[in-house]
Amino acid sequence: MAESIITKKALATSLKDLLETMPFEKVTIADICEGCGMNRKSFYYHFRDKYDLANWIFDTEFLEIARDALDSNCRFGEKVPMHWRSVRDICDYLYENRIFYQKVLTYRGQNCLADHFREVCYPIFAHRMALTLENVQVPSVMIEFLADAVICAIERWITAKDPIPPQELLSSIRTCLEGLHNIPIDFDLFD
Repeated sequence: MAESIITKKALATSLKDLLETMPFEKVTIADICEGCGMNRKSFYYHFRDKYDLANWIFDTEFLEIARDALDSNCRFGEKVPMHWRSVRDICDYLYENRIFYQKVLTYRGQNCLADHFREVCYPIFAHRMALTLENVQVPSVMIEFLADAVICAIERWITAKDPIPPQELLSSIRTCLEGLHNIPIDFDLFD
């Protein structure tokens, strides 16, 4: 493994360890460096700030999970369609790392992970919604709306104090999506 990656992973581990006991806003670069025995110069050689580090953690860990989920087939005997399995794998990862994501996704400001999270997740979930609704004639605006809704639901879920297990969340989302085209909507309510 390249020395650069080893250094980045050490800084990432230090940040994650600090978030076990303190809010993201209170963590300093000095705290991160002290946690892994590095100096600030090493930190700034690899990252602009702690937000850049948080985004790097997301990019390396989350995107690896998402890529693996998208590349793999259903497991033998599994009844979960591949496009839902990938969403499940992503939610499992977020749940396993919920302390980190609860703390970094609630920060709003420049370079915040919440904005980056939505930007990265949107194409993944838009594609999943399109696959889910491939047998139903729906306009692209509905796919976009549903992708945004699922991303918002997942973000709200993972930042909750005590999030329900991922299977329960996905069961609720799936029930909503499957029932969408069977529920009559009184459009007079929108006039």
